Amino acid sequence: MDGLFFLTLFSSLSFLFFGVGCFFSPRMKLEFIRYGLNRQQRLLTGLLQILGSLGLLLGLFMSPILCLVASLGLFLLMLLGLMVRIRIKDSILKSSPALIYALINLFLASAYYGLIFMD
Repeated sequence: MDGLFFLTLFSSLSFLFFGVGCFFSPRMKLEFIRYGLNRQQRLLTGLLQILGSLGLLLGLFMSPILCLVASLGLFLLMLLGLMVRIRIKDSILKSSPALIYALINLFLASAYYGLIFMD
């Protein structure tokens, strides 16, 4: 198993977990209230996380283009999440997961872009 496969799988499973949490976790519901976001935004975020997760997972076995699109979407989602964290003045420690996942997915997008268009 190579690093790109592992990182893609890690991101996919993480976002599947977080996406499902947006629908069912009482803690996640409280977090979105703290962010100043409503129920529809929480559910949309969860849906987008699940779709991105499935895109990465299916892309691993079907098409690197699917991985590219999914990782770009998750990167943008985490970039927006980081902006929300900055807006509500969260600490660097509390904001770091959004930054780390944004960077992971930016790296994945770059790697899949290279696989598709540079080979």
